[in-house]
Amino acid sequence: MPVTLEVNGETHVLDVPATRRLLHVLREDLALTGAKLGCGEGACGACAVLLDGAPVVSCLLPVGAAEGRAVTTIEGLAREATVLRDAFVAEDALQCGFCTPGQMISASALLTATPAPSRDEIRTALAGNLCRCGAYPKIERAILRASGQEAS
Repeated sequence: MPVTLEVNGETHVLDVPATRRLLHVLREDLALTGAKLGCGEGACGACAVLLDGAPVVSCLLPVGAAEGRAVTTIEGLAREATVLRDAFVAEDALQCGFCTPGQMISASALLTATPAPSRDEIRTALAGNLCRCGAYPKIERAILRASGQEAS
């Protein structure tokens, strides 16, 4: 049975098993490679996407669970998150870049829910996103900058 997905505002009808992981469908069937396969266990956040505006780990989510819901990948976020992207660049919060899509997905959800987050709220929102480079202070400053707050 086909699965119908709304990804980045576009509808896709795919002939894939409903149990196939959303990450694999995004990367292999839709050529949206921004979400990365990190740990494959939902612990690193590299595969994060927004599902109805909330961050989820796509490496664990069966694609059938996303049917009828809005999926936003980093590619879709790139069109509207220019302030966030510019803040990541300005604060040099990119390092190797592997975790950046997941970090930005989580940051975007946080800023939508909490336009002026505290440092503790930022840390809580990003707790599921691992950065192998240890750029956490820069990522935190980037989110503060994107919210219009001083990153002192």
